Amino acid sequence: MSDATVYEFQGAHRFLSNFWPCSVVYAGLKFPSVEHAYQAAKCARFADRTRFLLLTPGAARQWGRRVVCRDDWKAARVAVMADLLRQKFAPGTALAEKLMATGCVVLQEGNWWGDTFWGVSLRPSGKLSLVGGQNKLGVLLMEIRAGLKGVVKEVTNE
Repeated sequence: MSDATVYEFQGAHRFLSNFWPCSVVYAGLKFPSVEHAYQAAKCARFADRTRFLLLTPGAARQWGRRVVCRDDWKAARVAVMADLLRQKFAPGTALAEKLMATGCVVLQEGNWWGDTFWGVSLRPSGKLSLVGGQNKLGVLLMEIRAGLKGVVKEVTNE
């Protein structure tokens, strides 16, 4: 196993970002990225979710900070994200192939905006802070990658 780490979802690894264009469905609505769908999923009122369909991913993130959240959001958010990521990286898709091509490296969603739940906050000095982040997004991606490798292994062993 490699000890290499992808520290940020930038450059060649930008496709790992929730901002990356892909079609995902949540509550019967088709969104242009995981970010759009995730932010819409927070909404207590279904009608509020449609607003996210026409926004950029960055605007969706900003608007998502202002919505009235559903009561169970904290308990549901990881499962919602996992479902959206499984759609994005569905077996047999180009994005699934790219995710599997990351091998065994650690996937860390390093960020400069201080998100320590989904990622790891990077220090303003430019040095990486390996403490202070749960990296839930990176962990979910690594779990999906492992599952994809298992699917490929099962298909080739039949």
